[in-house]
Amino acid sequence: MTKEQKNQEITELVDALKNTEIFYLSDTSSLNAEATSSLRRECFKAGIQMRVVKNTLLKKAMERVEGKDYSPLYSALHGNTAVMIADVGNMPARLIKDFKKKYDKPAFKAAYIQEDCYVGADQLEVLVALKSKNELLGDIVGLLQSPAKNVISALKGNAGDKVAGLVKALEERKS
Repeated sequence: MTKEQKNQEITELVDALKNTEIFYLSDTSSLNAEATSSLRRECFKAGIQMRVVKNTLLKKAMERVEGKDYSPLYSALHGNTAVMIADVGNMPARLIKDFKKKYDKPAFKAAYIQEDCYVGADQLEVLVALKSKNELLGDIVGLLQSPAKNVISALKGNAGDKVAGLVKALEERKS
């Protein structure tokens, strides 16, 4: 790879890192062609961009991104490294976990999620359990709706007959 090609690769990586708040580093070595194609297909379906990179070029790109500290991830930059860029924080973790049911790889190395760094294979379960913004909003809406649903179901049940009887009695008193 020429110096010009390396600089071009670094520039592309800097742009990719600047435009995302979520990326994972994984090891895809020892995957055969069929497994690699399958992994890329699953990434595409999940809206994850995956690319294999050279560690030295990725480190240089990380160092050039202003305003973000990627230094905790440097220890994960060894061996074969694939960068998985996503919009949802837990999506690559779930994909890695599901894919490892069939194959030994990809192995989780590290992740950067909205200024937090997760390094080490033991962090994968933590990331799988992370809830996305939409999941959290759904939980909040569900919690807010719960009291209203309880009142409505009470009104529809036996208590509803009592309330209707009370309302009728009050109306008769007014007359």
